[in-house]
Amino acid sequence: MDLDDKNQQGQKGINTKVIKQGLCTGCCACVNLCPSMEYYKDKTTLVHDCNLDKGRCYTYCPRTPTNLEALRHELFNSRDIIWEIGPFKGLYMTRATDENIRAGAQHGGTVTALIQLALAEGIIDEAILADQNDQLLPIAQTIADKDAVFDKAGSKFVVSPTMSAFNRISQADAGKIGVVATPCQALALAKMKVNFVPEDKMRMEKLKLVLGLFCGWALDWRKLQKLLKEMLGDLQIKGIDIPPSKYACIEVYTTDRTMKIPIDKVNTCVRDNCNYCFDMTCEFADISVGAARSPEGWDVDKGWNQVIVRTALGEQLLALAREKGVLEFKAVPDKNIEKLKTASAGKKRTCLMNLSEKTGSLDDLIYIDPEDPVVRYIRGMKLG
Repeated sequence: MDLDDKNQQGQKGINTKVIKQGLCTGCCACVNLCPSMEYYKDKTTLVHDCNLDKGRCYTYCPRTPTNLEALRHELFNSRDIIWEIGPFKGLYMTRATDENIRAGAQHGGTVTALIQLALAEGIIDEAILADQNDQLLPIAQTIADKDAVFDKAGSKFVVSPTMSAFNRISQADAGKIGVVATPCQALALAKMKVNFVPEDKMRMEKLKLVLGLFCGWALDWRKLQKLLKEMLGDLQIKGIDIPPSKYACIEVYTTDRTMKIPIDKVNTCVRDNCNYCFDMTCEFADISVGAARSPEGWDVDKGWNQVIVRTALGEQLLALAREKGVLEFKAVPDKNIEKLKTASAGKKRTCLMNLSEKTGSLDDLIYIDPEDPVVRYIRGMKLG
């Protein structure tokens, strides 16, 4: 990479430093900000050359150099930061009280129930959710009717172009916006909120709620399609789920049966960029939601979620869900927080190792500052 490319902070920089480096997450934070970038079948593509030396595409991309510590302290109470899992005001086990939501949603249906509540109570006017077509290709949908949220329930396991929808509606006449986001999408939103360019100030004021999703990895849509075709033929797929690691498989639900695909086959479909992700629990959200884990086992856990509350708004929304009877709560197992911290630290450690291997230097982590206190902690260095 020559000096000119290193100094590029526009589309050329995105292409050289992110896309060609295999770091693009597909979050689409660069799409619908200008006509030069587009989303096409799980890929962010360059459709026109842009010679701007500096652009919003580069500023907001979650894989361009990011001062994570500045974002943490701007958006959260610094006293709430837990090194392994980010801002933390509490861990809960929840599920939707509505049995219809639980039957159609992923795990306990907590995200669906919270988005419906936020819409019903006027906390947000619109929500951006992931949908998918009959070939499992995600589509970002904007929903204003709380009753329409149910139809979008369920994890997709392929990255949705969520940020392109946010960019589009936030520049239009939208009111208060809520986003269900993966970790890379939530980081892009955090960069937009803190490091916005002047022309984006008003549209970022519309962002009122971020519900985050725990994410270990996402699948490459093309590779997934090929694998499912090989394993299942033309069977119609209703959903996919990931049991705990000891099961070493994913479960695919068809119209008449549950199929198990060995995890080693699934791993061949994981997007390359996921190897360079520093965040498992979506640390830049108001509330983060993942699959439950407890001594009761998978048959029980797949009906519940574990929830990390990160902000005062998150606390208020979860308290409102309890007050309105929207969510059911149960005791969190004693060791769950430590298990989450261990799993998240493992992902961070793997990310740092992979970034160092890519650059050949412990001091060059591409988009992460090697002096970031969380990086130093994960590497076993003393803080302060």
